[in-house]
Amino acid sequence: MSYSDHPAETRHANHLRMRTLIRLRTLAIIGQSVTVLGVAYGFGFPLPVASCFLLIACLALLNIALRIKNPATHRLSPGTSTLILGLDILQLFGLLFITGGLSNPFSVLICVPVIVASASLPVRNIVVLGVIAVAAVTVLAFYHRPLPWYPGLQFEAPLVLIAGNWIAIVSTAAFAAFYSYRVSAEAEELADALMATEFTLQREQHLSALDGMAAAAAHELGTPLATITVVAREMERALGNDERYGEDVQLLRSQSERCRDIMRRLATLASADDALMSRLPLSSLIEEVIAPHREFGVDIKVTRKTGPEGEPVGQRNAGIIHGLGNLLENAVDFARSTVEVESESDAEQVLICIRDDGPGFPQDVLSRIGDPYVSQRGHSNEPSAGGLGLGLFIAKTLLERSGATLSFTNRESGKGAAVTVAWPRKAMEYPAGKTQ
Repeated sequence: MSYSDHPAETRHANHLRMRTLIRLRTLAIIGQSVTVLGVAYGFGFPLPVASCFLLIACLALLNIALRIKNPATHRLSPGTSTLILGLDILQLFGLLFITGGLSNPFSVLICVPVIVASASLPVRNIVVLGVIAVAAVTVLAFYHRPLPWYPGLQFEAPLVLIAGNWIAIVSTAAFAAFYSYRVSAEAEELADALMATEFTLQREQHLSALDGMAAAAAHELGTPLATITVVAREMERALGNDERYGEDVQLLRSQSERCRDIMRRLATLASADDALMSRLPLSSLIEEVIAPHREFGVDIKVTRKTGPEGEPVGQRNAGIIHGLGNLLENAVDFARSTVEVESESDAEQVLICIRDDGPGFPQDVLSRIGDPYVSQRGHSNEPSAGGLGLGLFIAKTLLERSGATLSFTNRESGKGAAVTVAWPRKAMEYPAGKTQ
């Protein structure tokens, strides 16, 4: 299973849902209707009510047509969404044109379709809608009907006010669209990364569960294999010297004995592993994490500091092992020659610190480590500099689920990075780890 290094580029696979668009447009229809009635009859301004409701009716009819043609759960393609939101901009343009243009205080609402698009559509579609919106407000700045005003008076907005409104609308659309786009992209990056985390943890737990399945299989198959073995022995006594069947019967008995031996070993292995994994000391946990990384040409030095309480003993936790293994793998990848793994435990907490003698973390990356898809750790002039990305996010998430806190720093010597993982001791003691 793989995940894109830049999921924001593919986040728009989840297209705008029809139900969402219909609800937004229904809210717009209600808001426009209430505003027109309030301005015309509440304040008494000479508003062209019939023309306004004709434009509102067009929006309502389009909404009804969309509801009839497509189910509420239907997801629109980017092109269709762009077309519909473009029509919304033109409908707002029409309303503003007959009600004062940029002098109308509601002219800022022309930004809304662009902001909606920025949360769900590709960049090129957002740009198209942005261009349409900018073109619309530019036309409204010069061409529009007078703003409805008190009878006998005509409101003439100064040119500087019109220019200010134009700048405010365009800058609001640009800023709000960019902000909405980034928030949506980061939310989907986080969702993708959490999905990958769940997949990784499930895979680790599945591997751990295979031992139990082996024991169950050995238990279930033991009885029928024993019966087959007994029958095979009886047949061997009766037909062992028979020229036609003797050799086949002997083969049947030997193979049934072999199957029983395999089942016996599986049951013994599963029992032994269950006993081993049920209570795992901290030193054994660290050794299990380190073992797969000893043959990569990097010297891994292990030091332990244990208080009078002794080292904590907990249940084997697939999430902790995978998370620490990922941190260690990252250190080995960037180290020049040595990685140090130091563990320390006392009555209050358990610490594991992983240090390497590589290039360390650039200062601009330190504050973002642990976010999904941070692309680089090392400096650009370091040939070993590679990506942190999703793997480190998964490690951080899995370790934090076990009750740990992580800190990422550079070594005081200036050569290498250090990652410290700290747990409250009770989170590492059996049976606390049992829930993980």
